[in-house]
Amino acid sequence: MHKGEIDIITLGCSKNLVDAERLMKQLETRGFKCVHDSANPQGEIAIINTCGFIGDAKEESINTILQFIERKKHKKLKKLYVMGCLSERYLADLEQELPEVDKYFGKFDYMGIVEEVARVPGSRFQVSGLRFQVSGVAEYERVLTTPKHFAYLKIAEGCNRFCSYCAIPLITGRYKSRPIEEIVEEVRWLVKQGVKELQVIAQDLTYYGTDIYGESRIAELVDKISQVEGIKWIRLHYAYPTHFPTDLLPVMRERDNVCKYLDIALQHSTDHMLSLMRRHITHEEQTALIHEIRRQVPGIHLRTTMLVGHPGETEEDFQALKQWVKEMRFERLGAFSYSDEEGTYANQHYEDNIPQEVKDRRLDELMSIQEEIAAELNRANTGKTMQVVIDREEDEYYIGRTEFDSPEVDQEVLIKKDRELKVGEFYMVRISEADTFDLYGIIVNNA
Repeated sequence: MHKGEIDIITLGCSKNLVDAERLMKQLETRGFKCVHDSANPQGEIAIINTCGFIGDAKEESINTILQFIERKKHKKLKKLYVMGCLSERYLADLEQELPEVDKYFGKFDYMGIVEEVARVPGSRFQVSGLRFQVSGVAEYERVLTTPKHFAYLKIAEGCNRFCSYCAIPLITGRYKSRPIEEIVEEVRWLVKQGVKELQVIAQDLTYYGTDIYGESRIAELVDKISQVEGIKWIRLHYAYPTHFPTDLLPVMRERDNVCKYLDIALQHSTDHMLSLMRRHITHEEQTALIHEIRRQVPGIHLRTTMLVGHPGETEEDFQALKQWVKEMRFERLGAFSYSDEEGTYANQHYEDNIPQEVKDRRLDELMSIQEEIAAELNRANTGKTMQVVIDREEDEYYIGRTEFDSPEVDQEVLIKKDRELKVGEFYMVRISEADTFDLYGIIVNNA
């Protein structure tokens, strides 16, 4: 057990990661040493930032808490704190079922954790009363846990959509945009830290600004970010198809540093299922939107997510979804099966009566279709020269990504170590071969 060291464990999405990075900055500014996602935790204090989105994520969060409770029982841990989505949603239950945790905090109370940790007997700093930030440290400042050339940029919190299956609005509350000026200021700060690539994130990018400006301002925001000197790539995550702000598309087309990539969750294709899911869009409207995006931004790569096994999904609905996926040929597609989440509209109004084995079969069938599409699209890249950023170095290869690939979720480019390359630098790479989920390339020159 390392005295004065704090282990931060982040579970779930990149939005959680940004929260953890801000927490680490506040703790380190007060003199604590933080270690993020260590394979071998040794700190005398542990803080687990949980996820509570679906059943599997909740199970992972509970299991992680139990592992650290065991460390505490064996005197390998002095204090254990839990924060994030799970404790935001199930605070009373967790306090009753797992009292070994010293204290639980909600998703947005990371400054409460700072105060609590600073009160731990023997800690270097003692505080009386909550201080929201250290003088000279902006609230958005953080300790970057990603490779230093890219970072996640969270522009909003919460969601106003209330899709039938989704617990996010129950956890995060209503949509809250950050002001454009503050976000641009953060981008400038990130550039000073060495960041060249931004993953712009929110529960719903396309709603950005509606709550504070009266209309969507995502196009204006992206345009202003793109003008910050030093930003090489900007990638957009988690758009919503209903009332999509099409003024974003010319910005994506005309700004060289805005990646031709859009993560837009579509969930299903039939009018029957889109209605049950409360998506407020029709099959025809959704299909037309995809065609319009591709028309206005030639070469764009679309990432989407599909949901199978939602209450009411008939075999006919599922067959129609498979056919639609074949027709649309999404460059990137993930899928998950329905999880019945307490308090959601589906939980309260529908019966979760599709057997798990049917959900699993549908998920496997859909992903098999996407594997074939992905393999075909990848093979078509053979012989092309593409710009690639190097993320890391492994034994035999340098590992990089194109502008069409986001960290963690998308495919990578493997480059033989025939010459020395620098992590975080951009190179022109000729694609020599491809498999279903990876490309192989040869360096042509620096980008």
